Amino acid sequence: MNAYMLNLHFKEEKYTFEPFPSPHPGMNVYVVSYYSQDKKVKAFLVEPKSESTYSGFLYLRGGIKQVGKVRLGRLIQFASEGFMVIAPFYRGNMGGEGREDFGLHDRFDAIEAAGVLMSHPKWNGKLHVFGFSRGGLMALWSAIYLPEETTSVVTWGGVSDLSLTYEERVDLRRMLKRVVGGNPTKNSKGYQERTPLFYLNQLSAPLLIIHGEKDQNVSFEHAIRLKSTCEKWGAFYDFWSFPDVTHYFPPPLNRQVVMELCQWMKRNE
Repeated sequence: MNAYMLNLHFKEEKYTFEPFPSPHPGMNVYVVSYYSQDKKVKAFLVEPKSESTYSGFLYLRGGIKQVGKVRLGRLIQFASEGFMVIAPFYRGNMGGEGREDFGLHDRFDAIEAAGVLMSHPKWNGKLHVFGFSRGGLMALWSAIYLPEETTSVVTWGGVSDLSLTYEERVDLRRMLKRVVGGNPTKNSKGYQERTPLFYLNQLSAPLLIIHGEKDQNVSFEHAIRLKSTCEKWGAFYDFWSFPDVTHYFPPPLNRQVVMELCQWMKRNE
């Protein structure tokens, strides 16, 4: 797999920015429209109003369609730590063209969103990639496709093996059969080509794995498999596990982990 060639055209108005009401007095919020392959897709962009430059933060949501939608408050939380944040809605959502396919073609919605950040006048040359839940797949793919651009990558409660998701989440099987095209037995290729574990030897950025051991949405086994694959290929990683935590961290712990992971990113710049 070759590195992905981004087309950076900020000054050529490839991207359009529509101001969006900001819940924070120190932040500008925009809905950005941009192209991913031949699809016009959308994202939130949150930038501090100060004229300084900032590291880019690619925020990759979990879920699919209306489940796990991008929450603006979450983006403000990361922007307040000193980042310029973009969060793609993925194709087919919030007025975007096309349809999500859970980590195949829609991975380019994430990768091209990184291009929006890297074209921005306030970007300081550093790109951090963050994925929660299903976004863990997207984050790993983004870092694999952008090895030279990615400064660090974080997966939090992240999916690492889509076949394992099919096995564990009976409630998602109908959706996965529709999106991927069958189950892992009948269409092993469809699940493998969406699973970054098979390509993790191409990951060069430092990786932070965060996972609650009592997670029933994305089991702790996903983190174990990701950790083991990192060890197999000699990838640099840190591993933060939380024995008594599920998929959703209690608010005080959540805030603490957000601050600590942002500090981890900055240490790896």
